[in-house]
Amino acid sequence: MGFRKTAEEKAAIKTMKAADGALNENSDREFKAGIREETPEYQRLNGAANEAAAKVSWWHGGTRR
Repeated sequence: MGFRKTAEEKAAIKTMKAADGALNENSDREFKAGIREETPEYQRLNGAANEAAAKVSWWHGGTRR
């Protein structure tokens, strides 16, 4: 077994990075608007980012062990 990523792992990493990007963009937008509490949109995007990270090995930046 090597360290090569499967097509499924590559897709999961891409999804995770997109979810993280969407969360960060939303956080920046809300911060600039003066919003300091967690909004429903932030919570939705954070949940999606956490779900995506759970499908990626921690070796590749996710949370799956």
